[in-house]
Amino acid sequence: MDRVGIIGGTGYTGSELSRLLCTHPDAELTVLTSRQNAGRKVSDVHTFLKGYSDISFTEKIGDTKGLDLVFVAAPHGVAMGEVPGLIDSGVKVIDLSGDYRLHSAKKYSEWYGHEHTDQKNLQDAVYGLPELFRNEIKRADLVANPGCYATSIILACAPLIKAGAVGEDIIADAKSGTSGAGMVPSPRLHHPFCGESVIPYSIGTHRHTPEIEEAIHLFSGIDTKVTMVPQLVPILRGILSSCYMKLKEDLSREDVSEIYRKQYGGEYFVHYVEEPSIRAVVGSNHAHVSSNVVNGKVVAFGVLDNLVKGASGQAVQCMNLMLGIKETAGIDTPGLGV
Repeated sequence: MDRVGIIGGTGYTGSELSRLLCTHPDAELTVLTSRQNAGRKVSDVHTFLKGYSDISFTEKIGDTKGLDLVFVAAPHGVAMGEVPGLIDSGVKVIDLSGDYRLHSAKKYSEWYGHEHTDQKNLQDAVYGLPELFRNEIKRADLVANPGCYATSIILACAPLIKAGAVGEDIIADAKSGTSGAGMVPSPRLHHPFCGESVIPYSIGTHRHTPEIEEAIHLFSGIDTKVTMVPQLVPILRGILSSCYMKLKEDLSREDVSEIYRKQYGGEYFVHYVEEPSIRAVVGSNHAHVSSNVVNGKVVAFGVLDNLVKGASGQAVQCMNLMLGIKETAGIDTPGLGV
């Protein structure tokens, strides 16, 4: 049984990791850190874990020895201070923040607003999207877990870009539930403001934009230009990204569908479907991809649960690959449906 820990165990991604790992058949959730809750029972803070966990929060991950892998589920800037020591001590790491998603320290500084202090590991980190980079993840000591918007858009666009079927310009209209903004309250998330509204934000400045471009380049060798329009919608979980790309030649919907079937036909968690549905994937690590051809353009859809396939579920999927565990272990559940 592999021993795993979580740095940042009280946020949405940390708590979702706890939920998934507490019943994992091959990994033991050994430690969760929280400065505010150190010494308290995890199940007293995450009451949904009553009967599933009897451990208490600790202040520092270093207080626990013999760990095989650590998840960092903390705001950006935290992981780069933790990762070097963990890697040097032989512990594998999955970072759920943006600290290791961009291989360029200069680009990181431009998009995140401060210097990257761990450039060696920044260069070595593997992008954690198993459906595109499975073999690299298996060999990795450090995985940068993808962003939620990024996962939905990359899954929808990367196969067509690699096949040379579409041009390099991508327009992504991406809608996400409110849990994607994290636990810290803000006026935008106040229910009277967002409860019956759709709110565009961070247009042209969202940090997932360079991540999408870099991941598609790693997969296809092609440079793309992404115009991303994130929008907050009044649901708790779920993302639907509608991506618009111009066809390079006259292809039918069936021609385009065949490209996706070749890419995802053997995948367990990514499904090419006629009609994508948020409710079909919420609560699960499954994702829907769909497409149509209209006026010489492809409209491609990526749909997932932002906290599972968009964050913690995908991190567990990567953990399974890194530790030689069955890839679906601990995350083999269907969506809620309603």
